[in-house]
Amino acid sequence: MSPEVLSILVLAVVFVLATTRSINMGALAFAAAFGVGTLVAGMDADEIFAGFPGDLFVVLVGVTYLFAIARANGTTDWLVHASVRLVGGRVALIPWVMFAVNGALTAIGAVSPAAVAIVAPLALGFAAQYGIKPLLMGALVVHGAQAGGFSPISIYGSTVNGIVAREHLPGSPLALFAASLVVNLLIAAVLFVALGGLRLPRTGGKGRTQSAPDEGRGDSDGGSAGSRAGALPDEGRAVSPAAGALAHEGSADSPAAGALALTPARIATLLALLALVLAVLVLDLDAGLTAITLAVVLSAVWPQDSKAAVSEITWPTVLLICGVLTYVGVLDQMGTITWAGKAVGGIGIPLLAALLLCYIGALVSAFASSVGIIGALIPLAVPFLAQGSIGAVGMVAALAVSATVVDVSPFSTNGALVLANAKNVDRDGFFKQLMVYGALVVAAVPALVWLALVVPGLG
Repeated sequence: MSPEVLSILVLAVVFVLATTRSINMGALAFAAAFGVGTLVAGMDADEIFAGFPGDLFVVLVGVTYLFAIARANGTTDWLVHASVRLVGGRVALIPWVMFAVNGALTAIGAVSPAAVAIVAPLALGFAAQYGIKPLLMGALVVHGAQAGGFSPISIYGSTVNGIVAREHLPGSPLALFAASLVVNLLIAAVLFVALGGLRLPRTGGKGRTQSAPDEGRGDSDGGSAGSRAGALPDEGRAVSPAAGALAHEGSADSPAAGALALTPARIATLLALLALVLAVLVLDLDAGLTAITLAVVLSAVWPQDSKAAVSEITWPTVLLICGVLTYVGVLDQMGTITWAGKAVGGIGIPLLAALLLCYIGALVSAFASSVGIIGALIPLAVPFLAQGSIGAVGMVAALAVSATVVDVSPFSTNGALVLANAKNVDRDGFFKQLMVYGALVVAAVPALVWLALVVPGLG
């Protein structure tokens, strides 16, 4: 058995053991990286650790630390209240607002994980406050980032267009952008309907948020009615500070209004969040290092609000993601990924090879850098694109979409951020939801974009 095949089988065993024995998959993956790297690939410890995602580790820790402080001092409640008032109490619009904001951020140049790192904690806080399913909110945040991710001036778009030009392939930056935008928008629309978005409250009023006409009380999916903005205080349900503030919107001296006042700690936290956005999008600083620095400053000034914040960092998620990506790094150094790509590229049927390359891009990207996978796969496609039987524009767009639309996987940076910032959920259950959804995307989207973009011979 070749080392490449053996390393793939070990990865499958890791998945099976983690699922059936309730062992943290990251711990299993670290053990697999040590065993395969040492015994099969002849690597030393330094070479194995070269695959450890130190940048992602800092992003996960820094962002969850900063937003844990924001939750502790009430800043997130204030933001929830302000945002819901901004959309006129229309809770159903909140997921789409998050989709649009993330799409705009990536379209103007933000790296997708940086945009998700900024928006996901706030968006999932809204989900917890208003009974929006976390999978719906998290998926729309990620798909929003990917919807704008291939604009001609974006990081991903510029990278792919540069590779196309370097390989002397026909290209269309606008077609690439449109393909990603349309695919992610369609997926978001399907998710919105499938996960109960049409049953979310749509209009706000004094004292309550009106629901859709066919919406009953207490019988919605997942029992989320008790956490909706529309719940009245006298209905015996727990009402969040933000929801209470909506119910007492007209009373400046109500307890809810006082609870959401802008204190010095909240003002400083808001400024810290604004500084995070500017540092990442304008100054191009690292999101993780910036977030953890801002969190430390806030902790030093208001230690009483920050005492428990470190314990709220989602350490099991950090272990899971870092372990799996370390093993993927071992696979990359062993040449397993390149071996699989070359094996597919050597198939004599161009359309079949194109489909398999899309699937490889989707599967590998669910665990690794999307833009790195695109950079590896487009050159592998050059030999049969040069034959002229496959349209280069459609093939490049299909590869780009396949390799990025799966970023909702909990093993990718974006999916990991969604998992780490989910509130009031069974984290193991939510991890499985993200994994199942990611698997569905990997299974379905490459074939669909292949049919829509490659088979017609675009370009």
